Amino acid sequence: MGEYARKMVGPKVDELIEDLNKAYADEWLAFFYYKTAAEIAEGINREAVASKFSEIADEELEHAEELAERIGQLGGEVIREFDQLKAMANCKTVNLPEDPTDCKAFLEAGIEAEQCAIKVYEEIMEKLKTDIKDPITFHVIRHIMQEEVEHEDDFETLLG
Repeated sequence: MGEYARKMVGPKVDELIEDLNKAYADEWLAFFYYKTAAEIAEGINREAVASKFSEIADEELEHAEELAERIGQLGGEVIREFDQLKAMANCKTVNLPEDPTDCKAFLEAGIEAEQCAIKVYEEIMEKLKTDIKDPITFHVIRHIMQEEVEHEDDFETLLG
């Protein structure tokens, strides 16, 4: 447990850990949905769409790992049960299309998911700037948020 890290963050450390766990859940769900999208996408643009979803899925998993590390440093525990991931997530689903050949709908689902993630990280950043002073978590969240913005841009670029 990070005794000094908890003390540095102050009385709202448990609130911060809860926010980080919710974001952790979001990242795991994004990983799952994006890997699924990469596997089920079909059609003329399948290769580009599947490749981008697979690449971004790997980055979402890295985000989950970064969040888990920070949660541990703050003396918290990450979500241990898969059922809790969906229950705690801010962004509970990626709306993958029924038609596996609808690559446009896959990309639109990715854009929507990334916008939800950006909003979540924006809210955490605001707390870190105004309410909970934690420069280390601020750096972690800023880094993840930057990549989420890049993901949205990647999906938008593929969409045209």
